[in-house]
Amino acid sequence: MAYGAETSPIALAHRGGAGLAPENTLAAFSLATALGLRYLETDVRLTADRHLVCFHDERLDRVTDARGPVRRHTLASLRAVRVAGTEPVPTLVEALEAFPDARFTVDLKERDAIAPLVRVLRHSDFRERVCVAGAWDGWLATVRQAVPGVRTALGWRSLSALVCSARAGMPPNRRCATAEFAHVPLRLGRVPVFVERLVEGAHRIGVRVVVWTVDDPVQLTRLLDAGVDGIITDRPDLLREVLLARGQWTPMSGVSPRWTPPCPA
Repeated sequence: MAYGAETSPIALAHRGGAGLAPENTLAAFSLATALGLRYLETDVRLTADRHLVCFHDERLDRVTDARGPVRRHTLASLRAVRVAGTEPVPTLVEALEAFPDARFTVDLKERDAIAPLVRVLRHSDFRERVCVAGAWDGWLATVRQAVPGVRTALGWRSLSALVCSARAGMPPNRRCATAEFAHVPLRLGRVPVFVERLVEGAHRIGVRVVVWTVDDPVQLTRLLDAGVDGIITDRPDLLREVLLARGQWTPMSGVSPRWTPPCPA
């Protein structure tokens, strides 16, 4: 099934479910899929030898036992790095191959990663399962041009225009509809996002709204009542409970992950 083909709300595990396991690791992705989630969100960074790894920060310092920028390390040197002291840093290809039934939202963190990402997405199975987000309009346009049929979210400029139109109570310009999805934070800088207005306007121009990053059950319920098409959360377990209670939960089914956790020493 292609990315976003379901009609029920999409439940996305932010960085694999960063509230439950070390972020952007195969362990986190495995836990989210074990809960029944089909959609995983991750970030990509470029190594010194131009491999794409699942990692959010520019530097390793915050979440690993190493220091310095990711891009100064080769993939071989990153193999010794551990997230939260326990989990290795996976490549994007490893994550896609380990979870063949999952769909991935991939946040594109740097311009230099565009060409390596394009090479990955030219694999037809990967292209069908990926939505590229978290980037400038021009970057995403380059990806779409290089990989026809790939799905993306709105770029930052188009998203800002959509948010501003909702804030002003005006219908959005159809030129904002540069992609199928709008990945919307609850606040854009200091500007609160008027989700109910935004959902109505986005749907009018054929754009589906995914909100991030929401972990509170009351907020989750409010957003679903507003008609959002998806929610990105650090707590996929809580989002699953809310969707179950509403009769809107569609669990992942199919082939089991091809990754299993290593046995403890």
